[in-house]
Amino acid sequence: MAEPAKPQETPEKNNKKLFIIIGAVVAVLAIGGAAAFFMGGSKKEKAPEGAKVEAKAEGGGEHGAPAKGGEGAAAGGGTIYPLEPFIVNIYDGQELRYLKIKVEFEMANPQAKTELDAKLAPLRDAILILLTTKTMQEIQDLQGKNQLREQILAAVSKVVPPSKVTKVYFTDFVVQ
Repeated sequence: MAEPAKPQETPEKNNKKLFIIIGAVVAVLAIGGAAAFFMGGSKKEKAPEGAKVEAKAEGGGEHGAPAKGGEGAAAGGGTIYPLEPFIVNIYDGQELRYLKIKVEFEMANPQAKTELDAKLAPLRDAILILLTTKTMQEIQDLQGKNQLREQILAAVSKVVPPSKVTKVYFTDFVVQ
């Protein structure tokens, strides 16, 4: 027996399918491009070599050294020296919690950077020891954070001359 004839697709139907597919691909690319623009567009362009830029909150290179281009002018006219984030356990009275803190120093002058680079391990050690002695109650309010800032500055001043680091900034402070 002969099979029934299948209706042939007209060129108009083929064109409609092609337009739908092309439209879908264009829509996906447009959405992807917009997402990439909005997610990646907030980062600043890379500065030319040797140019000073403002320190970023996420700045900081490997082992606590300043990130490339991370040394820059601060509001007080000094330069900023970012450290890698510290993550320590702190006690809140009932359980252990994690404290993640990112510290940046304002230096009196750009020449202090070499001395801080040379004493990076003792600096991080002094701050780490100080942070592990803290409890949640001591650091949860503004007064506690300001006191911690002063204590970090005092600990740093024991490692490097007090005139090298003038201020301590917290650019990340998370308790979990």
